Amino acid sequence: MNAGSGDRDADSREQVIAQVLSRAGRTFTLWRVGKSTGIADTAREAVRLARQQEGIVVAAGGDGTINTVAQEVLGTGCPFGVLPQGTFNYFGRSHGIPLDTAEAVETLVRGRLRLVQVGLVNDKVFLVNGSVGLYPRILEKREAHKQIFGRTRLVALLSALVTMLTPPPQLVLTLHGGDNPSMLHISTLLVENNPLQLEEVGLHESDAVQKGELAAVAVKAKGVWQMLGGLALAAMRRLRDSEKVVSFPFVQLTVRPLRRRRIKVATDGEVNWQVPPLVFKAVPHGLLLIVPDHEGEGKGEP
Repeated sequence: MNAGSGDRDADSREQVIAQVLSRAGRTFTLWRVGKSTGIADTAREAVRLARQQEGIVVAAGGDGTINTVAQEVLGTGCPFGVLPQGTFNYFGRSHGIPLDTAEAVETLVRGRLRLVQVGLVNDKVFLVNGSVGLYPRILEKREAHKQIFGRTRLVALLSALVTMLTPPPQLVLTLHGGDNPSMLHISTLLVENNPLQLEEVGLHESDAVQKGELAAVAVKAKGVWQMLGGLALAAMRRLRDSEKVVSFPFVQLTVRPLRRRRIKVATDGEVNWQVPPLVFKAVPHGLLLIVPDHEGEGKGEP
């Protein structure tokens, strides 16, 4: 559990988790991590114990925390559970997992297993999206503003708006996703693995995502007014109407930035440096996720 995720008291969340699991007669070990730098090491230990005891590994936190734990779970065969406790919680919401902590823990006890798709950029997992360009910069500024003003959606949105007032230089990318590579001059490239996020901005590729494909969203806007115009269309769920946005589904996409030895890449809100080329691809049955069992409600505990 990332004690720094969300805006609720970590002690209260921990108490709720313990109460629900104890009432259900489930044994568990809860690691409370105060800094994101310790999550990966703790997750590896959780995976080791889960494999020994035929248990499950659960991530409690925002999408970044869930991403870090999923990175360690991927390929181990361990069932994976999430307790969404972040700002936007796109991963949990897209799979119907309750945002209320007690209800989410009940899902761990009474839910069912579903194979869900994972995105990869080189060897780095993303469950919601991966990106280069302006978006990683927005995420870095957002984290700094959250530490000062609090972890709320309003702070996140205002932070993004302020950052967009001084957009970075354009990126020149060569995209190889088929027979004919294309070159784009963009401010940001977003690769989506989350249909909910695509639906919220009005892009039709939401139908393809999670069915063995990802969606690329390239924003070609230059300057403040074009960026704000795109933001307004996104808020109205009409981003598909923007002439400055190109979007398309794909299975695998290779991205080569012009004259860059390394580039910042954001994966589910966490920013890291990677060495090009960047290979984005879908792993259709990557994680065995515990989701609500609506069909089995009222039939008793499995």
